[in-house]
Amino acid sequence: MNVTSFLENIEFKDNKPAVSILMETDFSKEIRIVFKKGQVMKDHKAPFTIIVQVIKGSIDFGIKEELLLLNEGDLISLESNVLHNLKAKEESVVRLTLSKLDSVKRVESV
Repeated sequence: MNVTSFLENIEFKDNKPAVSILMETDFSKEIRIVFKKGQVMKDHKAPFTIIVQVIKGSIDFGIKEELLLLNEGDLISLESNVLHNLKAKEESVVRLTLSKLDSVKRVESV
């Protein structure tokens, strides 16, 4: 059993969103991404299906030509290889669920 909190021990980075792995299970990796207002994760793709949930704050979530405003509690899933980006409308904490086969290093490099 693993127990953790997305809202404890939050640390912001000045130049880009802070990415940390909070939990790894037999089937997934649970990642916390912490944004200062205005920080961006530029266009990128994931090699596997992902799930993104806004735990705190709000983000603009860009998918191809569409821009969605995701607020606290909102959840979205994306199929593999879909181009997307994120921009924090305010200080935000985001949960990213990755496939066990995906790499946290890939997310950190965005």
